[in-house]
Amino acid sequence: MFDLSLDELREYRPEVAAPADFVAFWCRSIEKARTHDLSATFTAVDNKLAVIDTYDVTFAGFGGAPIKGWLHVPAGATGPLPTVVQYFGYSGGRGFPHTSTLWAQAGYALFQMDNRGQGYDSGGPDATPDNSAYAGLNHSPGFMTAGITDPETYYYRRVFVDAVRALDAVRTSPLVDPDKIIVTGGSQGGGIAIAAAGLAGLTGIELLGCAPDVPFLCHFQRAVQITDQDPYAEITQYLRGFRDHVDTVYRTLSYFDGVNLGRLATAPALFSVALMDPNCPPSTVFAAYNAYGTEANAGVAKNIKIYSHNEHEGGQAYQQDAQLDWFADAFGRVGQIRPTASAEATTAPSQNSTVRR
Repeated sequence: MFDLSLDELREYRPEVAAPADFVAFWCRSIEKARTHDLSATFTAVDNKLAVIDTYDVTFAGFGGAPIKGWLHVPAGATGPLPTVVQYFGYSGGRGFPHTSTLWAQAGYALFQMDNRGQGYDSGGPDATPDNSAYAGLNHSPGFMTAGITDPETYYYRRVFVDAVRALDAVRTSPLVDPDKIIVTGGSQGGGIAIAAAGLAGLTGIELLGCAPDVPFLCHFQRAVQITDQDPYAEITQYLRGFRDHVDTVYRTLSYFDGVNLGRLATAPALFSVALMDPNCPPSTVFAAYNAYGTEANAGVAKNIKIYSHNEHEGGQAYQQDAQLDWFADAFGRVGQIRPTASAEATTAPSQNSTVRR
């Protein structure tokens, strides 16, 4: 345990200043993305599973670029179902359609967004490239400093806008109840979930919940100061060489910090933190947790699960068990009702879809 004591963590509320144009920047970024036709398509695929149906999803993300995803539902579901939107960790992606279907097994629709330019730890078909003109700007190896000298060009601007567009896309499926959506993810996926929850309110989307596990992308400056673990160490590597970019880099990062984005959130939250986590230090997680929802007029219900002797793996099955209960409560347990198979399920998402039998 290398960070603050638990009592100190519970009270840790650092000053992470948001830029004066913070909200305007994000409203403009999302509005610009929405000028592109969403072009969301859902095509049934053979996932080789008997109890889950899967649809290959493509939608237009930042800059109109095609972003891939999976939509999993209980076999034969006709919808609309309560829906979990899942974002993936650093270097991960949607992978194969059979690899991660827990929330669909619980009776919900599960939408998983691919990470542009990542996915090399997951493999699988049709990875999403980062084909932005900004992708080739000078940076240290990895994604943390790609385009980091300007918030307009920073890599996570594209990812966070993709995350909001994923919410736009999934809400167009007849299998999804657009009024019953929870966002979740671990590590980078947790940071993206916080961003999605914060930005949802700026874009007219109401979420039922946000469940970030051991989230990354929070309180960047604190993380760089106290850990030499990747991916935060990529920032150190960059500034070790570009010594004159320090102020510029931290100004850019302030637009993308989970502390600042989480303040905007209005959806209830279930966080998790691991007190021995060297990748996402607990003080950075608590900084985001303590700030989460603080700009909501009526306050936001939130809780955090603490794993005292774990590193970045966090709670794993223990946290999933807590989420199963929390999601069911948020959805009113309607997602636990097993749907009845019907012929309409074969064509609900797309008229030219085909379904495995």
